[in-house]
Amino acid sequence: MTVHTHILGFPRIGAARELKVALEGHWRGEVSEAALEATGKQLRARHWALQKDAGLDYVTVGDFAFYDQMANHIQLLGCEPARFNFDAPQSPQSPLSRYFKMARGEDTHAAHAGCTHGHANGHHDHDASNYALEMTKWFDTNYHYLVPEFSPLTRFSLDSSRLFDEVAEAQALGHQVKAALIGPLTFLWLGKEKTPGFNRLSLLEQLLPVYGALLDRLKQQGVAWVQVDEPILGLDLPNAWRSAFESTYWQLNQVGINILLATYFSPLEENLSLTCRLPVAGLHVDGIRAQHELVSVTDWLPAHKVLSIGIVDGRNIWRTDLDAALAVLQPLAARRNGHLWLAPSCSLLHAPFSLAGETGLDGEIKTWLAFATEKLTELSLLKAALENHPDTTSLAISRLAIAGRRASRRVHRPAVAQRLQTLAPSADRRASSFPQRQAMQRARLQLPNFPTTTIGSFPQTTAIRAARARYKRGELATAEYETQMRAEIAHAVGRQEALGLDVLVHGEAERNDMVEYFGEQLDGFIFTRLGWVQSYGSRCVKPPIIYGDVQRPAAMTVAWTVHAQSLTQKPMKGMLTGPITILQWSFVRDDQPRAKTAQQIALAIRDEVADLETAGIGIIQIDEPALREGLPLRRSQWDAYLDWATRAFRIAAAVVKDTTQIHTHMCYAQFNDILPQIAAMDADVITIETSRSDMELLTGFGQFQYPNEIGPGVYDIHSPRIPATLDMVRLLQKASAVIPPANLWVNPDCGLKTRNWAETEAALKNMVDAARQMRVA
Repeated sequence: MTVHTHILGFPRIGAARELKVALEGHWRGEVSEAALEATGKQLRARHWALQKDAGLDYVTVGDFAFYDQMANHIQLLGCEPARFNFDAPQSPQSPLSRYFKMARGEDTHAAHAGCTHGHANGHHDHDASNYALEMTKWFDTNYHYLVPEFSPLTRFSLDSSRLFDEVAEAQALGHQVKAALIGPLTFLWLGKEKTPGFNRLSLLEQLLPVYGALLDRLKQQGVAWVQVDEPILGLDLPNAWRSAFESTYWQLNQVGINILLATYFSPLEENLSLTCRLPVAGLHVDGIRAQHELVSVTDWLPAHKVLSIGIVDGRNIWRTDLDAALAVLQPLAARRNGHLWLAPSCSLLHAPFSLAGETGLDGEIKTWLAFATEKLTELSLLKAALENHPDTTSLAISRLAIAGRRASRRVHRPAVAQRLQTLAPSADRRASSFPQRQAMQRARLQLPNFPTTTIGSFPQTTAIRAARARYKRGELATAEYETQMRAEIAHAVGRQEALGLDVLVHGEAERNDMVEYFGEQLDGFIFTRLGWVQSYGSRCVKPPIIYGDVQRPAAMTVAWTVHAQSLTQKPMKGMLTGPITILQWSFVRDDQPRAKTAQQIALAIRDEVADLETAGIGIIQIDEPALREGLPLRRSQWDAYLDWATRAFRIAAAVVKDTTQIHTHMCYAQFNDILPQIAAMDADVITIETSRSDMELLTGFGQFQYPNEIGPGVYDIHSPRIPATLDMVRLLQKASAVIPPANLWVNPDCGLKTRNWAETEAALKNMVDAARQMRVA
């Protein structure tokens, strides 16, 4: 039997987030471009060595990025948007500085933070060259990619040597290289037309020769295999896109290099036979999410083609049941005459780096887990077993861990099961309709038109982070820590009062992360020390692990929120994370349906909502930025998911009286195709991210005649750029054209945790001024 092992991608941030540290130092001007490049080179070499040491037959090159792999391809394919003016002779920039400008935008108002006239350095405030590329979720993951922009003027050329340089690096280290690319059709599909009526698929004809030149150059470097990712084959594609695959890969196949077409995240369904017939040398399929299709793929795929099976879960952290995996693989290997490639289901980008540093993790639960590095070992164990020289000791250890998890009494809580069984059918319904609630809430809150607020978090300063770190290490007593956090809350409240915001927040100084903070206080969760996963750029999150039934032992936010409310006469929002976001942004147990876990979390949040209301808090925000992210990739599965997901939100929220206003927040996703279900959440106010799309996302809400109140974000908090008042007025005017002005709120796109106070105050001052101008317009 001939078995090969490889991966589709590896975490690039580093075991100790070395890339994050270097990136943020570079953006602050403390780390040179050369030093940043050196850090990247060190990380790549280290990660390739891990793959080789684990016995993988190929190391994967091309998965590394300083910000995002899609952004890499924008430069590689020579299609940086013309609006950035990179060709301007008066301001030559290095490829890396251009790359970061696309990713982060540019603040042209650094020296004019208080400017409200819309001009600085010769540019109007909404000069398109200042805006970062739009960012949205990578399929149904919590990873964000930068969206390519396409127009009839878009041109392609082979314009970056970075990939080829990295291939040479790996080869110089003695590695057998498999290069990784995003496929041309997926690249175009994930982009966005910037010209009305333009069809980005029409760019394929001029894009393919560039891909051909790219493949030819890799061939000249001696690369034997190129992994070309086309995950859109797992989507419901229009016929024009489906029919483009055969001619595309016929043309690319002429280069004469082995193409391993990679699909993941979804079954192929109606695209299965098409995919198997494509003129490529091999096919990778997701054996976790599409296990039921493996026999069909094996039957359809011609015998001379390589079949790569993603048998190790690349998106979760549970140890692979090796016996179950072998039971799947052995008959497939027999059908393939003993020839098979093994891999994780998708890139390991979505998994933490390694369990090696988790010295404080619960010993029993640790045996149930496998992070990215451990998944490399699992591939080697499966390969050895298939080739009839199994590592019996390692297989026995794995078998004991799998059995131990199934039998553990820590997983199930009878009280949680009982509460779910006795939950009333009406538990997800508010007492009155929205118009009735709206009248009562307006009478209670007495807010002006275009009320101003923020999404929840304020800058996490060095002092805040240091205090939390000292507290976690046991160097700061609980009373002293709480005193410091109350002072930080008072500071945030005072600054909001001075700015003139209408609805305040406590700033979340005590919170490390919007999911981790809650998970730490809920039963059924466990946390790692170094289990970081990249969300975008340098932003990393440390997802909780849901290993068992969830319940809330005690109040989680009430004391902090009540303290904040005591400092002001203005309404103070209680800030919570919703059940679907906690579910999506955690590593979720795989031994029961996700819907059941979501309902357990919803009941825990419901208890917190009830306690906040009892404490006198009149506005409670339950953030659900991940609701759209959790949507299945196939439309046939949408209704079932949306039914249980929106019900979970309503269960969490519907415990309050009509006079209590429920807010929710969503960001960086396309909402227009699920607007009826968003309306069915029945939140009194929804705030959404719209500034990067120039309010484009709001059009659907207007066409749908969204019935409740809405706060379209008027500036992008992920960019250091300070927006001018007139620019925000312009956006609010656009919003007022599609949403009744009486139902509009004024707020940033997202939380302000990652910004500094100077940026925050300058932007919020302009935002408050914009709202005041709208009130007198």
